[in-house]
Amino acid sequence: MVIGIVLLVTGFVLVGIEMVVPGFGAPGISGIICLVAGIFLTADTIEAGIFITVVVIVALGILMAVMLGLLSRKKFRSPIVLDEDLKEGSPISASDLEYLLKKEGTASTDLRPAGKGDFEGIELDIFSEGPYIKKGSRIVISRINENRLMVRER
Repeated sequence: MVIGIVLLVTGFVLVGIEMVVPGFGAPGISGIICLVAGIFLTADTIEAGIFITVVVIVALGILMAVMLGLLSRKKFRSPIVLDEDLKEGSPISASDLEYLLKKEGTASTDLRPAGKGDFEGIELDIFSEGPYIKKGSRIVISRINENRLMVRER
């Protein structure tokens, strides 16, 4: 009887952890196993087992409501919720990229029109001004359009 109660409490704790941690993993599976084992060990009859199962399901519902309430009030930090506000616009402006104008490099991938280019050992996301540039072609950054590095074949 005591082992069954310990398993039930352990199961509730593990399921509570699973409600906070993203994904369905070890705490959730272990919690379910502990709850089922706890029900079997504490119930003497089938009627008692059904009653304990109903109580466990109701208690899990209450636990879920409490966890959602805590997570929504930010008293308890969830690992899957972004806490910082994202600012409007891009963190990098076109003027920050102007020093890259006229830099020469090599196309690391085919540009159809987007791809990657190697500029002095640094790989950047780039866009061709024309329709297609083959991998390995010499390229030069010709302009910046809405924070996109536009290149043309050299």
